[in-house]
Amino acid sequence: MKKNMGSVDKILRIIIAVVVAVLFFTGVISGLLGTILLVLAVVFVLTSLVGFCPLYTIFGIKTCKVSQE
Repeated sequence: MKKNMGSVDKILRIIIAVVVAVLFFTGVISGLLGTILLVLAVVFVLTSLVGFCPLYTIFGIKTCKVSQE
């Protein structure tokens, strides 16, 4: 699994995940929408920690810096 996420992408995903989690646990978002957004937030955190996004591979996106060898 090659990394395909850059630092800015990782930071934005974690910020979005934290915002969604705070909104969910304070009751601002709830129900099915809240649950779906919370699951998406967990996925954002996991992909940020790993540095790999499977959807980026499907669409050919790469936000990390290319190593110049």
